[in-house]
Amino acid sequence: MSLHSCTVYFMTGLCSVTCIFCSTVQSHRPHFIAVHCQEVGGKNYEASMSHVDCFVKELLSSDAMKEYNRVRVYLDENYKSQEHFTALGSCYFLHESLKNIQQFDFKAKKFKKVVGKEIYSDTLESTPMLEKEKFPQDYFPECKWSRKGFIRTRWALADCAFDLVNIHLFHDASNILAWEKSPSFYSGTRQKALGFVLDRITDQRFEKVPYFVFGDFNFRLDTRQVVESLCSTATMQTVRLGDTNEVDKLIFRESENDRKVVLQLEKKLFNYINQDVFRENNGTLFLQFDSELSCFKERLHELEISFPPSYPYSEDSSQGKQYMNTRCPAWCDRVLMSATAKDLVLKPENEEKNLVYDNIGPNVCMGDHKPVYLSFRLTAGAGKANANKHKCCNVQ
Repeated sequence: MSLHSCTVYFMTGLCSVTCIFCSTVQSHRPHFIAVHCQEVGGKNYEASMSHVDCFVKELLSSDAMKEYNRVRVYLDENYKSQEHFTALGSCYFLHESLKNIQQFDFKAKKFKKVVGKEIYSDTLESTPMLEKEKFPQDYFPECKWSRKGFIRTRWALADCAFDLVNIHLFHDASNILAWEKSPSFYSGTRQKALGFVLDRITDQRFEKVPYFVFGDFNFRLDTRQVVESLCSTATMQTVRLGDTNEVDKLIFRESENDRKVVLQLEKKLFNYINQDVFRENNGTLFLQFDSELSCFKERLHELEISFPPSYPYSEDSSQGKQYMNTRCPAWCDRVLMSATAKDLVLKPENEEKNLVYDNIGPNVCMGDHKPVYLSFRLTAGAGKANANKHKCCNVQ
């Protein structure tokens, strides 16, 4: 029997609890799943990289994934190559009901039918089915070397071709430096890197198609504005290092109430007296300070955010809803898209119940990031105007 549409499921973040991922898949029953992971192997990747292979094997053997008979997994595990290592992982699962799904060969510049299950790791530079780039070192000179970069794949299904881009942008190394000016120095660094990615995936080397960019953007709330909002009636004490006179910590105290400390800010400390405010009403009060995407409003779009900030959650298995006091909570993990991709997602056929933008495991420890996902239905013929051009497949 022919299907008139397929459910597409995009997710960012590596689940630390496989069963939560599988239960989410079983709940939505998608036909095409794209999982983008960052920091493959974790921060101690040299000791932990072997666990990534175990995770993939466990995922592929789970009951929830048995009906996905075509798989492509790309894991950048070659940490010995500092010049190329990004620690990115891109995993794609295709349901057995989908026929003639194609993936783009960037070297041959043509689509190829996807068959079987294939896992690529170690060196991805020689794989023609993706594009991988690491950001130049001078983009983030504070680090001796960085793992940040992006991986792009291109797919064709339901008479439509589109790019899926896995991305990891630079973090805020110091809360103090992030507070010093608005917007922060780090915001400018991320803006430069994201612009680099968008320019690369829309240049003249290949035909332009709709694109989805999802991963850890490391977008942060405007720290200066957040602190001013949270501590509007507090007085600030500045503590400096004796040898360099650099600011070591900022302490904000209530003017009354025994001068109780409201917020203490250090390089890797954001200790606010009541972090519940970031969870109340899914943190929507703080969306006004989430402004890093604004300079890309003509090139990137996003559905309405209705979930709490995705970072930094406690890694204590008993504290699934608790934030760590290391950074100001922020929506680091996102699913963004081009205007043409948004048109595919917001087709009239996409009833509200079929369109979900949310996080996974809200009450369960999933690591310091909560995975974020977008689920929608892609109608057959949605990209029919370009079907001959892209040699796309029908969903059957």
